[in-house]
Amino acid sequence: QVQLVESGGGLVQPGGSLRLSCAASGTILSIKAMGWYRQAPGKQRELVASITSGGDTNTADSVKGRFTISRDNAKKTVYLRMNSLKPEDTAVYYCNVNCTVVAGPFEQDLEVWGHGTLVTVSS
Repeated sequence: QVQLVESGGGLVQPGGSLRLSCAASGTILSIKAMGWYRQAPGKQRELVASITSGGDTNTADSVKGRFTISRDNAKKTVYLRMNSLKPEDTAVYYCNVNCTVVAGPFEQDLEVWGHGTLVTVSS
């Protein structure tokens, strides 16, 4: 019903920048919150940043001032601009979308996760 395509991960040196993208497609009627989570080896998945349909954002203290979340509603895409990257930012980053989809004659609320994109910060 809903597919998420993530891109933009990779290897970057400390202090560098990356931009992650996540595009949603499918029988989507509306998208509520969109967000990025990350999971480092041996750690639990944690919220990095989220953004509502109205543009209100919530950013983890650990990345505040360095990471910026944004979205393009027309493209059903959420972005995460990551600046001043640190080795501790190394993780798999997952896109998360809360949306309403067509399900036969009905509407259904879904929470969808992307497959993840690896970000490695290392010299």
